[in-house]
Parts: sequence; C-alpha cells; structure tokens
Amino acid sequence: MAMSRGIRSGLKLLSQAESGLPRSVAREFHATSMKRMGGHGHDEPYYVHAKHMYNLHRMKNQKLKMTLGVLGAVSIGVVVPLYAVAFQQKKTASA
Repeated sequence: MAMSRGIRSGLKLLSQAESGLPRSVAREFHATSMKRMGGHGHDEPYYVHAKHMYNLHRMKNQKLKMTLGVLGAVSIGVVVPLYAVAFQQKKTASA
C-alpha cells in the first residue's frame, strides 16, 4: 500500500516536472553546432552533394595520388593473403 502510494507520487512528480519543460526543446544528440556554409573557402557548386561531387579532373597531383592509391590497394590485396597463408602454415607446422 505505502509502496504503491510512493510510486504514484513519484510518477506524479515526474509528469509535473516534464510538463514544466519548454516544448521547443529538441531531443537529439549532437557534439557541436552545425557548420555554416559561408566565407570559409567552400566552392559552392563543387561542394554540394551532387552527381559531379567527386571531380577527379579538379584534383591536384591527380596522377601521383591515383597511382599511390591504386598501388596501396593492390599491395594490401596481395600482402594480407600472403601473410595469412604464412601465418597459418607456421601455426600448423608447430602443432
């Protein structure tokens, strides 16, 4: 009896406390305020998410960056399986 009365009064206090909050409060998680798009060097037609967002012809040092990117991806694709095979063979040889 006393327990249910205490629970009811607690719930009543919580509901009254929530009604005192302003309704304009947005309940969402955020770390910082939204970045504003103005005066910070953004090139508007190329910055907006559009079908031409990633224009490789505008990239500086395109040949160097693309070559390094492709070689990096290929080397990871070759080195990781070779390491995995060597590791597995070493593991089974010791057992």
